[in-house]
Amino acid sequence: MSRLYLLFVTLGWLFLGATQEHSQQHVLSDDVAGARPLPQAAEIVREKLKQAEIIPTVVDDFLPSLGLHVTWWSKERALLGNTVKPSKLQDEPSIALHDMQAAGAHASKNNVTYVIALTDPDAPSRDKPKWAEFCHWLASGTLRPALCDPKDPGPCAPVLADLDEVVAYKPPAPPEKTGPHRYVFLALVPSNGTKDRLHLSKPSGRKHWGYDPKAGGTLKDETTGVREWAEENGLAVVGANFIYAKHKKQ
Repeated sequence: MSRLYLLFVTLGWLFLGATQEHSQQHVLSDDVAGARPLPQAAEIVREKLKQAEIIPTVVDDFLPSLGLHVTWWSKERALLGNTVKPSKLQDEPSIALHDMQAAGAHASKNNVTYVIALTDPDAPSRDKPKWAEFCHWLASGTLRPALCDPKDPGPCAPVLADLDEVVAYKPPAPPEKTGPHRYVFLALVPSNGTKDRLHLSKPSGRKHWGYDPKAGGTLKDETTGVREWAEENGLAVVGANFIYAKHKKQ
């Protein structure tokens, strides 16, 4: 069992609740961010995101406050950069969110709507990301208590339920000879802490998340994606996870 996996199970993805302010991101209200748990796990996740260049390619620098657990029916999990075969990613995954707080700390978050995004910044390839970012999934939901299986070694955390899909799940399918793709999951919340129903805009397309990259690109290659969409919808990033996947023909 890898050191990283043990970190997931033992620490339960325990993150710092005080999200820092960065450009194009918001400061969270206290009822969303929560109190300060152990910072070490958050720093580890942040460092993994930087090593994979997800920070700053996909999101601005931030310190996670929630652990984002992603599990497919194939039993595959996202473990901060593990490689998964595309054939194992065909079904929409289940999502769980966890923070390390005192008992009852989730009560203030029960009615908060959480948004989950899956984006590919390497479409069609990391060397030539002319379609980046590519929106693979966009959904929102609320947390429900976990039904934990004692035989399952994975983390037990509140599950995101009653998902309302903004963009239907499209399984990762990296083209031939394009190398490994980073498939990035993000957890986002309303930056103002509202518990009202969210009225999220639907991207007009999957490529570039429907934006005109020449008009609003944030990088030298004029990539657009979830960063612009989150800003437009008043959302802040509170958690992240990612996998690598590639076509069998390279």
